[in-house]
Amino acid sequence: MARNAIPIDGARFWSTVEASAQIGKGPRGGLARLALSPADGEVRNLFAAWCSDAGYALTVDKLGNMFARRRGTHDTLPPVMIGSHLDTQAAGGRFDGITGVLSGLEILRALDDLGMETKRPIEVVNWTNEEGGRFPPPMLCSGAFAGIHDLNWALGRKDENGITVADALASIGYAGDAPVGGREIDSYFEIHIEQGPALDAAGVKLALVTGTYLARGMRIEVEGVNAHSGPTPMDRRRNALVGAATVAIEVDRIGLKYADRDAKSTVARLEAWPNKPGIISDRATLFVDFRAPDPEITEAMETEIRDALSDCARRSRTEIAVGDAWTFGTPVFDRDLQDLVRRTAADQDVALMELKSQAGHDAYNIAHIAPTVLLFTPCDDGITHNEAESTSLEDQLPGIQVLAEAVIARANR
Repeated sequence: MARNAIPIDGARFWSTVEASAQIGKGPRGGLARLALSPADGEVRNLFAAWCSDAGYALTVDKLGNMFARRRGTHDTLPPVMIGSHLDTQAAGGRFDGITGVLSGLEILRALDDLGMETKRPIEVVNWTNEEGGRFPPPMLCSGAFAGIHDLNWALGRKDENGITVADALASIGYAGDAPVGGREIDSYFEIHIEQGPALDAAGVKLALVTGTYLARGMRIEVEGVNAHSGPTPMDRRRNALVGAATVAIEVDRIGLKYADRDAKSTVARLEAWPNKPGIISDRATLFVDFRAPDPEITEAMETEIRDALSDCARRSRTEIAVGDAWTFGTPVFDRDLQDLVRRTAADQDVALMELKSQAGHDAYNIAHIAPTVLLFTPCDDGITHNEAESTSLEDQLPGIQVLAEAVIARANR
């Protein structure tokens, strides 16, 4: 064992990952555990039970963010936080943010095994609706915690059936009483599978995230007119679905234009009403996201997408407008925490890659209010947001070990 290593119980950690994987199973072996669904409520209950059994105080705020606290010897000091999320995409994997939350739990348990106290309290947090698959935008509730989003705005976000975050929280029993944010945090650590192929391809077990891609998202609304799909003349049709499809093609074209600079743009979701055979849709909604490592490219893509909307509307004889927009990927991760991770990885003889994050994470939001560091562990072939997402205990343990040592060092300062 490398020097000063806290003994992480890999079998115990993996058993929590496997227990999580039984809740909200997808049809192809992954998970379909959308935020604030009954399955999300069930895994929350399991996490709460694990924390209660271990004696950790559990606080739930008004957005359902869950904070499990292990006391410190100087318990009034601001806590060191370890966090990620337990919700998944509709066709998601078994690891994603889940390993981040459960890594934090395992670190607290390892400290208990040793009877080791820390000066500062340590909190493990499960952020609500990180994925944004049910309630856009993503990282919604960590954003409210960080003061980026208004609490009532976040509570009022609706899913495709018109159910609000507030209603969904109440339905699963996680509309907590604690205030959202507004308290001091010493530091925030997040560990997450990479969601890309770099670590797996290099055979490296851990990455330190030193920067991010600037990402933007939009909800685009298209308005047309209902009509019969048979007798209505073609030149009189105002088909919202056609307008939305025209936008989707433009978004893809713009992404391809900048692909040589590693930019991406996507229409990941399209809704139409009434979306039935025999009738032309009068409304459609698209959800668009685009990102690039160079912020100027992201800005250029946004300009081109917005400029394309008027031509898409003209060609489809519809009205098209941006209904909502959001940005993520502008955090500054803490240099002292990054150096701590570098030293800790060297002490543990764990090779460390440094790279940028292309996907969004709750760490992006918390970096605005507290010193923050983000770590990646491998996933097989970089496959993610897919039920085929896979990794192994052997690929996760080195990163968890480094995380544990870094968190304990920070909590004892």
